[in-house]
Amino acid sequence: MLAVLLPALFLLAVTHAQPSEAQDPRAAARARMVAEVASMARETGAETGRPRFGEAVMAAMGKVPRHRFVPALQDIFAYDNRPLPIGEGQTISQPYIVALMTELARPRAGMKVLEVGTGSGYQAAVLAELVAKVYTIEIVAPLGKRAMQLLGELGYRNVDVRIGDGYGGWPAAAPFDAIIVTAAPAAVPQPLIDQLKPGGRMVIPVGAPSDVQHLLLVEKQSDGRTTTRRTLPVRFVPLTRDQGTKQ
Repeated sequence: MLAVLLPALFLLAVTHAQPSEAQDPRAAARARMVAEVASMARETGAETGRPRFGEAVMAAMGKVPRHRFVPALQDIFAYDNRPLPIGEGQTISQPYIVALMTELARPRAGMKVLEVGTGSGYQAAVLAELVAKVYTIEIVAPLGKRAMQLLGELGYRNVDVRIGDGYGGWPAAAPFDAIIVTAAPAAVPQPLIDQLKPGGRMVIPVGAPSDVQHLLLVEKQSDGRTTTRRTLPVRFVPLTRDQGTKQ
């Protein structure tokens, strides 16, 4: 993609928002990553409707230590704007996609958010910087357990991790102000729609692995009806189901 320079004021804000490199040797790498995310947001703004992401989202992207959420062998690539393997056949999403999905969900202080597909825990950590409570579900037990431990080590006390099938959501904690799904089902799961508050938003990739997937924004109206808007073509791993609970 064509590189676009950030406005000087934005770069200055990002620089001052981060610890000095003496305090945090990864600060400069995160600032570069944030700059690339902002550039891609402008380039894709016509499709997403969001040519500039909110300051709070960008600050969260600049704060969360992505290198802690990737395997040691991928550490050198942690702040590249691309997906990376995290084991168990899964990936950590491209930083731009994490930022876009977060932005589309419109996170705010006081909100309760559900994430389906914890993976390494990176998306949950970004959300935890912005909302009151994050509930996240991972069906791959080794990933879920590692994410639970890491999120605890990093001090994210407002994140609850559950191991299990996320297709049915988390009924005991519903309804949610927003839902983010980080794996692609063939269609939007009805249980997730049911657990979304009126006025809430769900950001979800939809499509079969062999077909073009699209990132959808689903909004629930006050009367319970939903509207769906297609944004970008994407490529996510399939939403895995527990064989014993498929409907």
